[in-house]
Amino acid sequence: MGAWRAGLYGRGHLALGRVNGVSPDTALADLSLKLLGKDIADTDAEEQRVLRSIVERSLISRDAMDVADEQASFGERLSDRVARVGGSWGFIIVFSLVLFGWMILNSEILGRWHEAFDPFPYIFLNLMLSTIAAIQAPVIMMSQNRQAAKDRLAASLDYQINLRAELEIMRLHEKVDALQVQRLEERIEALTAAVQELGQRGS
Repeated sequence: MGAWRAGLYGRGHLALGRVNGVSPDTALADLSLKLLGKDIADTDAEEQRVLRSIVERSLISRDAMDVADEQASFGERLSDRVARVGGSWGFIIVFSLVLFGWMILNSEILGRWHEAFDPFPYIFLNLMLSTIAAIQAPVIMMSQNRQAAKDRLAASLDYQINLRAELEIMRLHEKVDALQVQRLEERIEALTAAVQELGQRGS
C-alpha cells in the first residue's frame, strides 16, 4: 500500500477518467501509472477493476451476498439450504420427536404384540442415523467452505471500495489544489497589473 501511495503524491497531476481521443485501454494504462505508480500488467484483478470503474465513471459497490449467489452452483445452494435447516431449532425438535415416536412405537405399542419392525436396540434406526450423519457432515462442510468463500469475496469488495474512495479523495484534493493555484496566479497577475498601473501614474 505504501508504494502506490508514494506514487500518488510523487507522479504529478492525477488523471480524471476518460480522455478525449484516447482508447479505454490507453486511459487505463495511464491511470495505473499515475494513480498506482506501476504498469497495468503488474496490477491485480481488484486494482484493474477499480481503475476501470474510474475510467468508465461507473459504480463499483456490489452486495457480496448477491455476487456469491450469482456465482453459486445448484449443489452449493442446496448445501446452504441443508445446513440452514439442519442447524435450526425446528430441525432439532422435529428430529427428537421422530426418534422418540420411533422408540415408543417399537417398544410400547407394537412391542406388546411382538410386531415391532425395529425392536430394541433399534438396529434399523441406528443404521438410518449413521447414514444421515455420513451425508449431512460433508454437506455442512461444503456450506462452511462456501461461507468462507463469501467472506473472502466480501473482503475483496471492501478493499475495492476503499481503494476507489481513497483514489477519488486524492483526485478531489488534486482538483482543489489546481483551483487554488489558478486563483493564486490570477491574484498575482491582478496585483502585478495594479502595481504597474500605480507606477505609471507616479511617473
